[in-house]
This record gives sequence, C-alpha cells and structure tokens, in this order.
Amino acid sequence: MKKMTKENIDKLIGSGNFPEVANSIELIETHISWVIVCDDFVYKIKKNLHYSFLDFSTLKKRKFYCEREIELNKRLTTGIYIDVQPVKYKADIFIGEGEGKIIDYAVKMHRVDREKQMDKLLLRDKVSVTDIKNLAEKINSFHKQAKIIESDGSKNIGELFNDLLSQEDFLKNHLLCSRLIEDALEASGQFLKNNKMLLEERIAKGYVRDCHGDLHSRNIFLLPDPQPFDCIEFNDALRQIDVLNEIAFLCMDLDAFGRKDLADLFVGYYSTLLPAMQSGEDKMLFIYYKAYRANIRAKVNSLRAKDAANETELKKALDEVYKYLLLMNGYLLALRK
Repeated sequence: MKKMTKENIDKLIGSGNFPEVANSIELIETHISWVIVCDDFVYKIKKNLHYSFLDFSTLKKRKFYCEREIELNKRLTTGIYIDVQPVKYKADIFIGEGEGKIIDYAVKMHRVDREKQMDKLLLRDKVSVTDIKNLAEKINSFHKQAKIIESDGSKNIGELFNDLLSQEDFLKNHLLCSRLIEDALEASGQFLKNNKMLLEERIAKGYVRDCHGDLHSRNIFLLPDPQPFDCIEFNDALRQIDVLNEIAFLCMDLDAFGRKDLADLFVGYYSTLLPAMQSGEDKMLFIYYKAYRANIRAKVNSLRAKDAANETELKKALDEVYKYLLLMNGYLLALRK
C-alpha cells in the first residue's frame, strides 16, 4: 500500500484506529482533501493530486504541505492546529505512533463547534455588529504584521479571471449564461489594462502581503476571539496578494448572503485601522476584486456541478453558479459608472 484512497479512508473510519477513542466519526470530503471529524479531534489528509496550482503528488510533498498548513494557520488561530501525525499501515490502517509503514500524513486539529462557523451563523442571523468589529480588528492586525511582498502573486489575475471560459461549454448546456461570461471577460480585461499603473503603485506602497488567501465565512469560527482558519498553504502566489483582494473575498461572500450591511461595516472598521482604500481608484479596485472573487466561486461551483452525483446536487450547484455570475456582473457594471 503506497497511498491513501477513498477506499482506504473508509477502512480507516470503519476500524476507528485513531490515537484516541473515537465513538463518533464523520467524513467531510473536498476536492483536495479528506477531513475526518472525531469526538474531540479532526484529521485532515491531503489527496494525491497534481493540478496546475497544486502538487500533492508525493508523500514527501504531502508531509511538507501538512507542516506548512500548521505553520501558516497558527498566524491567525489559537488552540486549533496541533501537529502532523503519520498515517501507517501494517495489518490495518491507523493514525499515530506504532510499528508500520508510513503511507501518508494527517494534520491533527482540535475539534471546534461547527455551529460557530460564520456561514452557519449568517443563515441564522446570528452575526452581530460586535462580531464584525472583532473580525475586522483581527484581520487588520494580522495584515499589519504580515510580511510585505515585493511582487504581486496575483499578477496573473487576468488569466485566473479568464479561466472561467473553461466552464462555458458545460454551463451553456445548463444555463443561459454565455453572454454573461463573455461580457465579464471583456470588462475585466479593460479594467486591468486601464489600471496597470495602479496595481504597480500598490505593490510599491506595500499593500501586497502574505495573507490568508481564502478568507470567506465558511473558513471563520466566530468565537469570542474570531478564528480564521484553513488558509492557502499549497500555493504562495494565491496567498501573497493585495490586502484589498483578501478582504474583497469576505465582503463578496457577505454580499452573496444578502448582508451588504455587514460587508460595509467590515470595510468601515478595517479602513479606520489600515487605510488601504483611500482613493477613488482604490475603491474601484476593491469592487474589481469582489468581481474576481465571485468569478472564482462561480467556477468552483461549476466544477461541483460536473461532479454532481444526482440531479438534486446538480441543480444546487448550478443555482450557486448563476448567483455568483450575476453578482460578478453586478460588480463589473458598477465599474463602468
């Protein structure tokens, strides 16, 4: 046995071979990892994958990125990330110490109440002004201390934006959206062409930093001290971005929940502490970054639609695609005013 597969994950869950007693075990599967939620701890195992933006194709690399995940996420969290545990095989698959061949590695974390995730709280209208203020202060303090990057990791943002075109053939068979995509790509290209100097100036002013990279409500626990977790560890370029690009993701997400009021509150609090959006051009850039983030969410949900196991999952993913396409184009229209 050389690596973990879904079949092996099922065997591990079935045997319950964890470092501590696990009476309740739940598997959460994403495109790039398996997350095993036990009574008190969570184990995250990276899939053996190699994409243009991610390489988990060897045991050595998966170990490296497990260690990197803990190192980077400890910048914003307290008491969640613990260590890296070996996944071994002898007679059975197990996690932890003991005699056996190492076939993979797992990030071990303390289990946190998932009902405290910001996306779940938003659905129950349980996110307060105080929560937003505390979160803005936490992210602002993090950004102030984050390493300044002298080149923008998202300099190929135009290419990333245009990659939505790769989903057009699939989406046009399910949604009437080809015109939406084509108009968005044209508007994006024109905006970047007109604001090339602005992007360079922001690098020179130190606004590009080693950020979180994936800051949205599902990746935030709203505890007494907000805990943004699960930052991007697998690709520095996607994490080393303009701070406006970072907060645009969260604000776009709040807009998608129908909470523009909370998005505006967040930006207001954040800006009083770190004036990263001072000019009219900066504000337009922020709107562009929100369009870019909506673009990415549309693409991710299109990929989910392609992998849907049934019609219900397909419809749910396509509804999300259309929601984010409309949101993206709304932002781009605002740039033309």
